[in-house]
Amino acid sequence: MNIYVGNLSYRMTEAELRGTFEEFGEVTRARIVKDRETNRSKGFGFVEMTSDEDALKAITALNDKEVAGRALRVNEARPKD
Repeated sequence: MNIYVGNLSYRMTEAELRGTFEEFGEVTRARIVKDRETNRSKGFGFVEMTSDEDALKAITALNDKEVAGRALRVNEARPKD
C-alpha cells in the first residue's frame, strides 16, 4: 500500500522516514518529495509498505502523532489523475 505522509519536518531524511514506518512492518520504499530547483524538502512524502494490514496499523498509529516537532498527516495515498 502506498501511504501519503504530510507535515514532515523539513530536516527529516528518507532514512528517518523509513525507520518511523518500519516499526509497523516491512517498508519497500520511502521518499520525501523535494523541490527541483533547490533540492529542499517540500514537507511531504510517500511510504510503500508490503502488507496492507501493516500499512493500516501505521496510518492509525502515526496520523496526528508528533515526530520531529510536527504532527504528521498520514493516510492512504490517492492515485495520480
